[in-house]
Amino acid sequence: MIVTKNKEEIALMREAALIVSKTLGMLAKEVKPGATSLQLDKMAEEFIRDHGAVPGFLGLYDFPNSLCMSPNAQVVHGIPNDVPFQEGDIISIDCGAVKDGFYGDHAYTFEVGEVAPEVKKLLKVTKESLYVGIREFKKGNRVGDVGYAIQKYCEEHGYGVVRELVGHGLGRKMHEDPEMPNYGRRGRGKKFIEGMTVAIEPMINLGTRRIEQLKDGWTILTADRKPSAHFEHDVALINGKPELLSTFAYIYDALGIESDEENEFRQKELVL
Repeated sequence: MIVTKNKEEIALMREAALIVSKTLGMLAKEVKPGATSLQLDKMAEEFIRDHGAVPGFLGLYDFPNSLCMSPNAQVVHGIPNDVPFQEGDIISIDCGAVKDGFYGDHAYTFEVGEVAPEVKKLLKVTKESLYVGIREFKKGNRVGDVGYAIQKYCEEHGYGVVRELVGHGLGRKMHEDPEMPNYGRRGRGKKFIEGMTVAIEPMINLGTRRIEQLKDGWTILTADRKPSAHFEHDVALINGKPELLSTFAYIYDALGIESDEENEFRQKELVL
């Protein structure tokens, strides 16, 4: 069952999402050769708690950490460890926070130093596909419209679109209805309605779409061990249109990146 939110609840969700956004922004400068995912995980937990929230992933389904940290061929759900990042790595950082009873949950794939051109292109296309999908989250459309748009965009570039892992509704629970696959057929699936809140998150592989799971019961990686990219935003359906609750602006501010990619999904300018 889809749980819609009123204006007050969406405002609370925005606060939770922005704590996640600020956490990712804080971590952006720490993603460098020699750093470890476990170091960043500890920093993130402290930052989230200092901002009046609690980590959304820690203990959820018995997950042991505050961040999912997935380098290179790992798609999602990587467990932080003491292995240092190396020049040329990429790492997906997926973060969640709970504030006033609502979840924020989004992700960004970072470059560690200089990465190979084909990997840089994978990240670019995957992030672009996120916004391609968000544009389809509007009045009158259905789940399949978002999935179809993301799938078409990524497969046209020759990439593998993961099927087994999906985006999802978001609110008082981390995972609510509906599931939001990154593939599908236009006009199929549940219809979007005013007040819906979802996490849209393309998980796109450089090679095959097929995946495997490690024996740790969490880590998902590509079957061919080629790199995978992951980007995620929290989005609400307001006045029939998609509006971002999360932002990459804090990341871009930390890294000195200029971007207007989010402007079309905001009713008013975001103040950092």
